[in-house]
Amino acid sequence: MKVPVKIYANEALLEKMQQDRTISQAINVSKLPGIRKFSMVMPDGHEGYGFPIGGVAAFGEDGVISPGGVGYDINCGVRLVRTNLTMAEIKPKLNALLDSMYRNVPSGLGSSSGFRFNMTALDDITKEGVRWAVENGYAIEDDFEYCEENGSIAGADPSKVSKEAKSRGGKQLGSLGSGNHFLEIEAVDRVFDERSAKRMGIVRQGQILVLIHTGSRGYGHQTCSDYLQKMESASHRYNIDLPDRELAAVPVTSREGEDYISAMRSAANFAWVNRQLITHMVRKSFGVINSDFEKLDMKLIYDVAHNIAKKEEHMVDGENQTLYVHRKGATRAFGAGSKFIPQEYRDIGQPVLIPGSMGTASYVMLGQSGNDTLSFGSAAHGAGRFMSRSSARRRYPYEGLMSDLRRRGIQVRAASTDTVTEEAPGAYKDVDVVAEVTEMAGLAKRVARLIPIGVVKG
Repeated sequence: MKVPVKIYANEALLEKMQQDRTISQAINVSKLPGIRKFSMVMPDGHEGYGFPIGGVAAFGEDGVISPGGVGYDINCGVRLVRTNLTMAEIKPKLNALLDSMYRNVPSGLGSSSGFRFNMTALDDITKEGVRWAVENGYAIEDDFEYCEENGSIAGADPSKVSKEAKSRGGKQLGSLGSGNHFLEIEAVDRVFDERSAKRMGIVRQGQILVLIHTGSRGYGHQTCSDYLQKMESASHRYNIDLPDRELAAVPVTSREGEDYISAMRSAANFAWVNRQLITHMVRKSFGVINSDFEKLDMKLIYDVAHNIAKKEEHMVDGENQTLYVHRKGATRAFGAGSKFIPQEYRDIGQPVLIPGSMGTASYVMLGQSGNDTLSFGSAAHGAGRFMSRSSARRRYPYEGLMSDLRRRGIQVRAASTDTVTEEAPGAYKDVDVVAEVTEMAGLAKRVARLIPIGVVKG
């Protein structure tokens, strides 16, 4: 099956994607049955297991579902919390605040949180998502309103999740994890669209925001591993022949497909609650400045997923179709007028969050009307790695990197030296270019540029 591959990039990014074989991976994605229009690679695209990171593909109900099109960290995502503090107000307390956040939000490989939930409670959490957090005092009503899917995707069935996944994830709710996951204290550096920024509560240069990036931890990772194994053997029964086991897929309507969708949605709800519990602890951490977080206006601006398959309605060749849109390292970016975004943002579009890496800028953007036909309403999800972790460790020695960050006014707390060096800013593409290309392609437009002043690394 030959399906065109659409790539959103400038010449430099395109050349890099050709070098790391992202394009060939996208073409392999196109061999999956039932794909609509074309598979896509966003401006931050790079090589990954299964689909490329930054990959988007949509399948009809006659098509397939693939864990490799979602990724191991199901509903890895980003949320942005505002405050009414300024850079000048926070600087004297920055080290104390970072120490408090580092204590309150466990980070690192295999890290466990201070929260403990039995299996019954865990199943309730993964069925209800952020609704559960609101009812149990870990969230306010606004948190529910400003999450994609209201933080609770329907159709979750934790009975389709293995005991091993539940055991791995149960002790990790409320923890950051490792790799590229982080908490960042950001300062507003530049505003591109004052009207839209003000609507989100971003009102001045130097205003302090908090960016949270993590996902479903061991619960989602194990769920992906479990279903990749099941689908690898099942795909032969459905005559699906693929060049890479990480692209294992089954028909959407098959028993295995329906089971995976139910399990994936459970892991997605786990991730939303994980980010919510972290938000709860971040608000507590700001107690070093003011014990009443509401007086600091610590409201959620938005929470977006970037590793998920969603059932959505899209126009294809002039016909409205029900599609399963796989976004792996890509963000949903619906434009103004969509009923699936909060009422407060409906006339400006859905917030899109594009984080950098530790020492680089991050962007708040808005999904653009018309991107539905361009990208099934999708945009980039971050800067995009272009250097391997081992190469980054060799190129960026820990002490030199930390010294450089401190010179630039960025304080870091990290679970390990390897985490810092592997996630060195130089290991990623230029986020300013990625954001610009995303806007030039008509996927999302820039609203504000943020710069980090304090980082807690996974």
